[in-house]
Order: sequence, then structure tokens, then C-alpha cells
Amino acid sequence: MKKSWFVLVILFSVIALLGGIKLVGSSSYKAAPQSQVSLALDWTPNTNHTGIYVAIAKGWYKQAGIELNLLPYSASVSSDQLVSSGKADLGISSTEAIVSDAGAGTPVVSIAAIVAHNTSVLAVRQDAGVSNPRQLDGKVYGGFGAPYESAVIKQVIRHAGGTGTFDNVTLDIDPVQALQTRRVDFAWVFAGWEVIEAQRAGLRLTTFPITEYGVPDYSTPNIITSPSTMKAKKALLQKFMTATSRGYTYAAAHPAEAAQMLIDTAPKGTFPDPGLVKQSQAYLSPRYRDAGRQWGIQSQASWHNYPQFMIDRQAVLDTSGKPVKKLNLQALYSNEFLE
Repeated sequence: MKKSWFVLVILFSVIALLGGIKLVGSSSYKAAPQSQVSLALDWTPNTNHTGIYVAIAKGWYKQAGIELNLLPYSASVSSDQLVSSGKADLGISSTEAIVSDAGAGTPVVSIAAIVAHNTSVLAVRQDAGVSNPRQLDGKVYGGFGAPYESAVIKQVIRHAGGTGTFDNVTLDIDPVQALQTRRVDFAWVFAGWEVIEAQRAGLRLTTFPITEYGVPDYSTPNIITSPSTMKAKKALLQKFMTATSRGYTYAAAHPAEAAQMLIDTAPKGTFPDPGLVKQSQAYLSPRYRDAGRQWGIQSQASWHNYPQFMIDRQAVLDTSGKPVKKLNLQALYSNEFLE
């Protein structure tokens, strides 16, 4: 009896000791340190950014050891400038801007295509009676003040049989507002956001997809980084892109749920019309990637045809405003963080 009692005492002591060790181990556990990564947005949050917000909501950046800092859009400094100057690790940009940056000697590199194909259009009020882009000759175009706009618009109009002459003004308001108030006759907008926004506001538009009028197709918008960040933070960029790819792949398969994550995760008050977000997401999710293809992968054709198109039209300028005759097109993009 005494021996049995002694064995029980020993047994309970061992159990208590093991329990204590386990308790101490769990209480002293610390999460892996998070690396800071900054990402500059190109506009206020929208469905071009959904995959990023999905990855935030799902905790996939934190799982990858990343503390993501989103830098809000600023009208005074572009995401490209923040990235090229080292003030942001990454940014959201466009193929048009990336080509212009290279010409100006401030190169950035596209490391992922957010949308597989160009979804931008020239838009005009339906009640203007314009049924063909050639009728845009002599009209007022409201744009962003970017050097690449004129060459693209001239191509669209000329391809349709016009001369490509129009008045170009830089807008300080939303292009849909400018069309709605008749401040301009036509604008360059995205079918997946502004066109839907106009429809929901009761403004009927006639649209002309630019890639149907002799402008080479290209994937845009893009996630960019700088050549120096690519070298210095290669492993970190790999982790970021793995989590981001996961976010966009999820958004492609679950548009309604992804739209709600964007609404819930973005700063409060970002979306006064949640229906716009949901309708836009339904349009964009199947366009993030081609069927059977990994999200974000960029093609050599996309990064050759459009830049060369712009170079041929003397629309890529150096810092002195002179046309650039040649660019290293291969240096404009990289798939290394996705493959």
C-alpha cells in the first residue's frame, strides 16, 4: 500500500513537472519578427488593389513575416517617384508610366501585372451622338497631363479614320464628374471602375476600348519596385509577392467575398457606394489573369509591343524633353518573384 502510494506521488510529480515545462515554454513563445514593407498606392483604394486587401484581411502578410505599410495616394508625388527615390519599397503603377520613367532615367521595374489585359477605354457621353472615334476630332479631351496620352489617343482616332486633332486639358476633378458636367467631351477611363461608376450615377457613356484601335495590348496596372530594392531585398520581395499572389488568386475565385474584404479593410468611409465596389469586382475578378495561367505573370510581347509603339511615335521623352530612340525593354519587367 505504501509502495503504491509512493509510486502515485512520483507519477503526479512527473506530470506536474512536465506540465510546468510546457507552460513555461508556451508563455515564453514569441512571434517571428515582422519586416517592414511600404507600398505606395496609385489612387484611393479600389478593385485594382483588392488582392492586397484580401491578403491583409486573411493575415497572409503577417504569416510571411511582413508588416505592410500602405502609403496613401498623393496628388503631389506619384507612386513611381516614391519607389524610384527609395521612399517606398513597392508601388502600384501603370505600364504607360513605367515606360515614361525609363525614358526619363528614373527606372522602376514591374514585378507583377495586376490585370492581365488593358481594360481602359475612351469614353464620351452617349447623348453627344459620337458613334465612332473619328468623331472625336476637334473635341476636348480631359486627361492626367501625362506625356503618353496624346500618342495613344491620336492612334485611336486615326485608326478609325480621323486626323487625330483634339484639345487636351488636364483635369483637377474625377473624369466622370468632368463628363457629367460637360467640362470635357471625352476622357480615358477604366471599364471596370469609372464606366460602372458613371452607369450607377445615371450617366450613359459610349466607350471605345483603346486596344481595338491599333494600340498594342498590355497588362496594367502593375506592382513596381526599384532596381536597387530588387537587389537589396530579394527574399523579402519574394515573401511579399507570394502573399500578394495568394490574395489576387483568392479574389479571382471569390469576387463577392473579396469585395467585402476590400470594403471592410480599407479606411472607414473610403467607399460611399459599396455597390460600385461589388459590381466592379464582379467585372475585374475574371480579368486578373487568363484562364489556366498564374496571376501576375507578364509576357515578353506585352513589354515589347506597347513600349516600341510609343518609341516609334516619339512619345517617350528624356529629361530634356527629347524623344528616346531606344530602351532596354527587358529591364522594364521581371517575373522572378512569381516563378
